[in-house]
Amino acid sequence: MSRVLYLVVCAAGPAPGVVTLIDDAIGRGWDVCTIATPAARDGGFVDVAAVEAATGRPIRHRYRRADEPGRWPKADAVAVAPMTMNTCTKWAHGHADTYALGVLTEAIGLGLPIAALPFWNAAQAAHPAVDRAVETLRGCGVRVLYGDEGFRPHPPGTGGSRIPTYPWARVLDALGRRAIGA
Repeated sequence: MSRVLYLVVCAAGPAPGVVTLIDDAIGRGWDVCTIATPAARDGGFVDVAAVEAATGRPIRHRYRRADEPGRWPKADAVAVAPMTMNTCTKWAHGHADTYALGVLTEAIGLGLPIAALPFWNAAQAAHPAVDRAVETLRGCGVRVLYGDEGFRPHPPGTGGSRIPTYPWARVLDALGRRAIGA
């Protein structure tokens, strides 16, 4: 039986390549359920058809209405990649104003293994809310792959050059170690 991975995708430069991560996750035995932030889905950061073809499931991007079918299996782990500064800071403060944030805040309370791989620039990283948010999330058990553990911010205006080397596999590697006994 496959383990179920909820994958949250934010509106950041690497997002169009998320099928790379999905294919790797499926190859590692995960059944992937993809959740896009509204900006990622509606802003064209995610190729909805490609993601849905890869996973065999529709992308979720909003809360389901009570009359809508389609519950997913329960998650065994959660990955966030790419994670924006906006998602990081709102998640750390407990916001659940989007479906993606609702899933993330609940995942902490459920004690699920969670790994997050950021993508933001150095000017954004200089804001004091970023370090506080990363510290808060790490304190909740989230593997935030930031700094020496994974992603290092790039100078403003140079993110495009970092997209080809975005280390997608690190988020799965981090989950693999934690999710096996979970």
